[in-house]
Amino acid sequence: MQKNQVSYTDKIRAASEFLLQNVEGNAEIGIILGSGLGRLMGEVEVIKSFPYAEIPFFPTTTVEGHSGELVLGILQGKLIWCMNGRFHYYEGYAMSEVVFPIRVLYSLGVKNLIVTNAAGGLNPDFQVGDLMLIEDVINLFPDNPLRGVNYDQLGPRFPDMSEPLSEEWVRRANQEAYNLKIVLQKGVYAGVPGPKLESKAEVKYLRFIGADAVGMSTVPEVIAAHHMGIKVLAISVITNESIPKVYKEFTHDDVVDVANKAGGKLVKLIKSILN
Repeated sequence: MQKNQVSYTDKIRAASEFLLQNVEGNAEIGIILGSGLGRLMGEVEVIKSFPYAEIPFFPTTTVEGHSGELVLGILQGKLIWCMNGRFHYYEGYAMSEVVFPIRVLYSLGVKNLIVTNAAGGLNPDFQVGDLMLIEDVINLFPDNPLRGVNYDQLGPRFPDMSEPLSEEWVRRANQEAYNLKIVLQKGVYAGVPGPKLESKAEVKYLRFIGADAVGMSTVPEVIAAHHMGIKVLAISVITNESIPKVYKEFTHDDVVDVANKAGGKLVKLIKSILN
């Protein structure tokens, strides 16, 4: 390594110090908004917004439906950091870059993380626009955010992943969905590299190995957050009728459109969980 090369932990420190110099207060909750799910921002009392391009060493999002800003604000009386747009492996980023914002949020003091996404439905019991509480994940990416040098200050070399999603958060989400009379499906989310959508054979394979929904995000973020001891809640918006049952051409525009329409339910649920 060259002496003038900036280490990964130094990059995290530089980004977090920049943010802390420009804000006051300690937010222990972080939220990641997926494709078409920016409606929640309308409920946030914004204190300070940082375009990703202004934050040292932050990647910049290139995907339609992802705004690309880190926001400090108040939601349901709670101080939160909100990522309005995320980074994906298929954009060409290394896994360390994909999860870099999660590392920064941890450095800022975030202890609880809510991750949202728009996902392809695989379970035939799911309907378009359903919310799915992610109970477990399958990592089908060709890389892992923990590969390479392990930084002990972030987490252990071999973290246990038998319970990557917080049982405490899961119970609360189930109770609040029941109170709101929102149908909250449960299932396993498979993370794939993308950016292509799945072939028929791949869909059959995903169902065979136990996936109820599939998407191109979330799994790296869950792994990195759990590695650092952050409690994670993850919710998908199901953007299509079960792929094995109904084969038809589906585009990213369709994903964003359905996510936008279902976003109201997700906003109500998240607000209730935080209340």
